[in-house]
Amino acid sequence: MIPREGTNLDPWYGLYADRTAGLSASEVRALFAVASRPEVVSLAGGMPFVSALPLESIRTSMERVMRDQGARALQYGSGQGTPELREHILEIMALEGVRAGIDDVVVTTGSQQALDLIAKLFLDSGDVVLAESPSYVGAMGIFRSYQAEVSHIAMDADGMIPAALVERIASLRAAGRRIKFLYLIPNFHNPAGVTLSWERRLEIIEIARREGVLIVEDNPYGLLWFDRPAPHAMRSVETDGIVYLGSFSKTLAPGFRIGWALAPHAIREKLVLAAESAILSPSAVNELVVSDYLANADWKGQIDTFRGLYRERRDALIDALEHYLPDLSWTNPNGGFYVWVTLPDGLDAKAMLPRAVKELVAYTPGTAFFADGSGRANLRLSYCYPPPSEIREGVRRLASVVRGEQELLSTFHPTGPVDLVLPEPHVISPPPNLG
Repeated sequence: MIPREGTNLDPWYGLYADRTAGLSASEVRALFAVASRPEVVSLAGGMPFVSALPLESIRTSMERVMRDQGARALQYGSGQGTPELREHILEIMALEGVRAGIDDVVVTTGSQQALDLIAKLFLDSGDVVLAESPSYVGAMGIFRSYQAEVSHIAMDADGMIPAALVERIASLRAAGRRIKFLYLIPNFHNPAGVTLSWERRLEIIEIARREGVLIVEDNPYGLLWFDRPAPHAMRSVETDGIVYLGSFSKTLAPGFRIGWALAPHAIREKLVLAAESAILSPSAVNELVVSDYLANADWKGQIDTFRGLYRERRDALIDALEHYLPDLSWTNPNGGFYVWVTLPDGLDAKAMLPRAVKELVAYTPGTAFFADGSGRANLRLSYCYPPPSEIREGVRRLASVVRGEQELLSTFHPTGPVDLVLPEPHVISPPPNLG
């Protein structure tokens, strides 16, 4: 039982369920009001560059849906999603080697809801979720809210290290812990930017089969490759032991809030029931508009446009890091939105963030992506939204902060964090553009 002691301005504080203790504020949320000011170059949020979308085509799809299917669009729909949209999702997944049937797909309110439904179905208090080190902050927030523990598995430039996975499974089971599933972002990882190699995908699948561990494969970035496609999805070679998650938030627009889960039969049935109990049905309007867009617009060409835009921004970020901060190390992603930076010894990304915002540049400290407070020597830079000129200016400002911290370090030894006075609401979620 969580103690309910002390004074709290919330009169209902003592009535909340114990699991709400896992709903905690992001450590950088209090800074986003400042970081969102126009004079601040934000390299923190993973917001797609939706201004590059063919807005006229989307407007036409909206008008056509309301003209031809208005009554249907405004009515309750299927808890599993419209058949038209699920057919299009099959076509999209086929680009990454995934074959499935229309009844295998469950449409969700963004892939974030799919993650929440999976957690609701599988996690009890004290259960363990295996995840990469680091891992997606939004997923860890969900797992924590269901009172599960995230156990991180080491990564390198080729993704999760299979030997480390085997060792962690053995140690957890020896300690009597219950492992519920392995959560992975194999393509253009958030936040690390790396891609799990094909050889390791096969090895991890075999480990999971042998150990009886379900895999949750989260793949929002897979089609946003630059120089070469990512390896085929893990779900392309394993159907019974993988729940595959996809999303239109990165390849179309997050405002539609449409994602999906492709799951084995028994899990799929429970996902539909859980989704219906949560929201009755996804938005029929949004599903029909997205379906119309996919049927009538050049969506593959639009994804290629995004690839070019994000490649240019990636190149601008890497070039700026090489010019202004050559003594740091970082990943060089072949797709997606993020570069993972390692600071020089003694610097603390979390402690440095308020000083960076004062210099009008924002990033996400590495501690946001670890369940155990690790990551102080790392930060995530996002290149998807700012234009190249702003990216270069942001890195220039960041370099001045890093140099200033190094001077302090050499003068006064390791610098400590700047204490922030943050509000502590009982139930709060990370800002949406932190994802």
